[in-house]
Amino acid sequence: MSEPPKQPLAVALAYEKPNAPRVIATGRGEIGQAIIDAAREHGVPLEHNPALAEALSKIELDEEIPESLYRAVATVIGFILRASGQLPSRPAPPR
Repeated sequence: MSEPPKQPLAVALAYEKPNAPRVIATGRGEIGQAIIDAAREHGVPLEHNPALAEALSKIELDEEIPESLYRAVATVIGFILRASGQLPSRPAPPR
């Protein structure tokens, strides 16, 4: 038997210093795709990370992310800031 097609899962975060990022939207299937489409329409960078999205999808809306996810989310925020030019690219590691 073949697996059913994967339904898109999307989680949107909002980050306002000095607080931790908050989950502001989450959805699977059509709702997940609508979140992805809205992000693209508004120029919001996207990061494909299914394991992190799954973990974040369990957090209640408007709740801050738990400390256990800080490192993973910080990596994503760094990627987004670099992609948008708000943070310089990382220098190449020394050889």
